[in-house]
Amino acid sequence: MKKATMLIAGVAVLAGCATQLSESEKQARAEKMLKEGFSKGNQEIAARVVRQDEAQALCSKYPREMPKEIAAKLEKSQQATLRYPADGKLMGDWREGEKIAQDGWGLRFTDTGQPNRKNGGNCYACHQLAPQELSYGTLGPSLYQFGKVRGYTDEMRRYAYGKVYNAEAYSACTSMPRFGHTGILTEQQIKDVVALLMDPNSPVNK
Repeated sequence: MKKATMLIAGVAVLAGCATQLSESEKQARAEKMLKEGFSKGNQEIAARVVRQDEAQALCSKYPREMPKEIAAKLEKSQQATLRYPADGKLMGDWREGEKIAQDGWGLRFTDTGQPNRKNGGNCYACHQLAPQELSYGTLGPSLYQFGKVRGYTDEMRRYAYGKVYNAEAYSACTSMPRFGHTGILTEQQIKDVVALLMDPNSPVNK
């Protein structure tokens, strides 16, 4: 998680200002401070702040620009993680997909106390989707008329599913969460989000 590493680095600088510490000592002190600071919230989210998998660690190693050959290898390794539905169906209900796109539950440190509540995708935090939504983020590209512009094809549905499942399979070190790979969204939820993007009746494509 690149942003988490930058946060740790910032804390490490503060932790090491008073005395001269080695890099490992700074890292250990920073992680201790973060753990103590997040002791009362969602511990799964807290763990993600300091625990990285191989892909995240590699992205942290190249915070500005990753060499093209390394980026290509990373995307290839992430493509190997893609898991498509066994029933072959890539689309669910766009109405449920819209609810997921609106829902930010599960990725915030304060999201606790509802163990059976499914996570949301919080898609509007980064993307424009349906024109009725006036408040949306611009960190990611506009997805308005996604299916209408790109075509309602099996190939595009498969791409959309894979992109939501693990965006790093297509763009190394992207800011987009790996919703399926990390278990943020279920298979059915991803199908519903794909329907939001690809169903001709979805408000996204109107």
